[in-house]
Amino acid sequence: MKSEVGLSRHKGVDKSDGNPFGYLDRARFSMGLLKVVLVSGMGFFTDAYDLFNINVLLLFLIPLWHLTSAQQGLLASSAIFSAIAGQLLFGRLLDVLGRKKVYGIEAAVLAAGAAASAFSVNFPMLLATRAVMGLGIGGDYPASSTIASEYSPTETRGRAVALVFSMQGFGIATAVVTGLIAAAFLPPDLAWRLVALVGAIPPALVIYFRRQVPETPRYSLLVKGDVHEARKGLRLVAGSETEVPMVKASRKSASQFFREYWPLLIGTTLPWLLMDMALYGTGVFSGLITSELFPGHSAVESVLRDGVPLLVGVPGYFIAAALIDRVGRKPLQLFGFAMSVALYLPMMFYFLKLLPLSDYLIYAFFGLSFTALNVGPNTTTFIVPAEVYPVRYRSTGHGISAAAGKAGAAITTLLFPIIKATYGASLGLAYIFAILSVAGLLGFAITYFFLPETKKVPLEEASGEELAPVAVREPAVH
Repeated sequence: MKSEVGLSRHKGVDKSDGNPFGYLDRARFSMGLLKVVLVSGMGFFTDAYDLFNINVLLLFLIPLWHLTSAQQGLLASSAIFSAIAGQLLFGRLLDVLGRKKVYGIEAAVLAAGAAASAFSVNFPMLLATRAVMGLGIGGDYPASSTIASEYSPTETRGRAVALVFSMQGFGIATAVVTGLIAAAFLPPDLAWRLVALVGAIPPALVIYFRRQVPETPRYSLLVKGDVHEARKGLRLVAGSETEVPMVKASRKSASQFFREYWPLLIGTTLPWLLMDMALYGTGVFSGLITSELFPGHSAVESVLRDGVPLLVGVPGYFIAAALIDRVGRKPLQLFGFAMSVALYLPMMFYFLKLLPLSDYLIYAFFGLSFTALNVGPNTTTFIVPAEVYPVRYRSTGHGISAAAGKAGAAITTLLFPIIKATYGASLGLAYIFAILSVAGLLGFAITYFFLPETKKVPLEEASGEELAPVAVREPAVH
């Protein structure tokens, strides 16, 4: 670790390597950390629900509002485009203002946008309200990942952050189930509104709890220089009072940050972009693919047909959480990209009518592609950016990386309906899986050359943090 720290002998400090958070890094997975994971994870439950429920909404809205292919693409991508802005904006605010001051605001924006979308009366209004919702979704990425990472012990940091992210799987499953219930019992114009409105409930409930989470000990000490506040954060997850050394993280200008960390930015942005091209392109528009295999005859059948492949992918989140601190981030990411390509290529040849496979086998391949992505790059691209950037730029780096991912998602959600409409069902889908196969190969190569392994590496070492001793006055406790 790059360190210029001269530490006195404090309880809770690892004297062997000068780690100011040795006490936290050696802690067990506690109830306090579980609280952080659950509060953070509820945001990701909603993020996934509100991004992937558009697949269900479109089943109702296409016939109701007579949407064109271009309108379908715009509606599917509007929240994703605004999420990019949210990731960049909130990512920087979290580093400048602090995690605690910002945490919960993004959930309020998300709840407001989701609720308003349910009462939209036309296409432009729904487009605008989903864009507001996307701004809050974008802010949740750097906020929840950074807070979970900075609170976690070294040995279980990957699992803690992966469990936050795994709530995305429950969000996707809930979108499918809610769509099925709405389709079965409500008329179309009420069914889609119920599906949209449900997405406002979890973020509204979690705002209060997010506002109660203390500032992370790392930001409190290394950026604010507040020893008392750092101890409060440590007490939440480590379970007892502990001394911390008086140190702060060195400042870097924006030019210094980009000059020193550009290889990492390549390693955390481009794989995420390439992965989200596949995950969102096929996830949001699973109906474009599954309807060619099994045409639906009712709304319920269509929701079930389109949703099952997404449900097949849900166990991948928990497999990743179980393996991430054993196998490592990089091997899982390489595996996921390789497996996705191995599944996309036969699908491409099938739609080119060059490979006579069963429709059911292609349907199974499609579902397993989500499992491969969730075991690998969908989870790992979320975890690594929360580990490899210094504390003053951690949320910024994560926000940039996440924004790159959503840029990839926006590209495919906007273009896939147009590609299918332009080239026809079979040839259009063949082109889509050809594009995704190339994306997977590029993701594998960039991961291999640019992504470091951070498994069981202390956060300050993984991020190359430069620490310096400072004279810090503890605030009086009244």
